[in-house]
Amino acid sequence: MIIEKVFKQFPILHSTTLELKKIEESHLQELFAIYDNDKVFEYCGIIPKHNLQTVQKMIAHFERDYSKKSRIKWGIFEKSQSEKLVGIIEAMDFNQKVDMVTIGYYLAETSWGKGIATEAVEIIVKFLLEDVNVNRIQAEVMPLNEPSKKVLLKNGFLKEGLLRQASLWSGKGVVDLEIYSLLQGDRKHDMQN
Repeated sequence: MIIEKVFKQFPILHSTTLELKKIEESHLQELFAIYDNDKVFEYCGIIPKHNLQTVQKMIAHFERDYSKKSRIKWGIFEKSQSEKLVGIIEAMDFNQKVDMVTIGYYLAETSWGKGIATEAVEIIVKFLLEDVNVNRIQAEVMPLNEPSKKVLLKNGFLKEGLLRQASLWSGKGVVDLEIYSLLQGDRKHDMQN
C-alpha cells in the first residue's frame, strides 16, 4: 500500500460526471443538510446532527483525521454544479500489514437513486486499487440497507457473510452487519472474462 498517495496531499478524483474533493467551510450548508436528515443515517453508525455549529466543527475534525492519516473524507460533487456538495465518501482503517481499507458513503436525500453513490464508489475503488495499491477494500452494511448493498454489488464487491451482533454503532446499539469486500485479484479476474 502506498499510503502517501492518500495522505501526502489531498487527492482530487474525477469521473466524467463527478468530482471527489475536500470538504471546505464553503460547503457548510449542504453538509448540514446531510447531517440534519435522520433518513440519511437510518442505516449508518452515525448520529444525525441538528446544530449548525456542531456540523461546522466537524469540518475541522475531517481535517484532523486526515492529518493523523486515520481517515479521508471526500465530498462528492456533480461536475455540472461543482460547488454543491451532494454526499460524502470516506476511506478509513488503513491496515498496512494486509493492505486493507474500509469505505463508507452517504448522500443527501435529494441525490438518492441517481447512481451517484455507485459512481463515487467506482472512482474510489479505482484509486485505491490502482494508485494506492490496496489489496482488499471492505464495507460493512446493515442488513436492511438494500440501496447500499446494490452500490457495492454493482462495483464487483462480494458479500462475505453476516457478522452477528458484532459491532456497536452510535445511536443503534449492538448491530448485525453484512461484510462486503473487493480484492485486487477480483478485478484482474473480471478483466480476463
